Amino acid sequence: MTTAPHLDPATIDRMLDDATTWAIVGLSGNPDRTAYRIAELLQSRGKKIVPIHPSAPVVLGEQGYASLADVPFPIDVVDVFRRSEDAGRFADEAVAVGAGGVWFQLGVVDQAAFERTRAAGVPMVMDTCPAIEWRKRGH
Repeated sequence: MTTAPHLDPATIDRMLDDATTWAIVGLSGNPDRTAYRIAELLQSRGKKIVPIHPSAPVVLGEQGYASLADVPFPIDVVDVFRRSEDAGRFADEAVAVGAGGVWFQLGVVDQAAFERTRAAGVPMVMDTCPAIEWRKRGH
């Protein structure tokens, strides 16, 4: 069975295992939102989270930034919690700031953004969630 290019197991494994700094687009301080719960999970797995939200809130003890361009240190993965029609611009911004990878959450699909990001040499995963992928591994 062939895996869709946007769900490449090797890319997913590299992001989950090797990436330490995750910028989370759409992360606010609302604990009822999926982005918040995934940020907690990432922290519990030893990842540094970086909230990206227009109001730049402090979330889970980490300073937020209004945009990816405002983050003053390298980003390993940009994890996007935005609607598919809005997500592509964040993939483009991730490429522009030199992020190591882009992850579009479950239900977020933009094939053109995937192709642009990969053409720029940046690995990308879309339409899945770190929680799901860790669960598949049995941990």
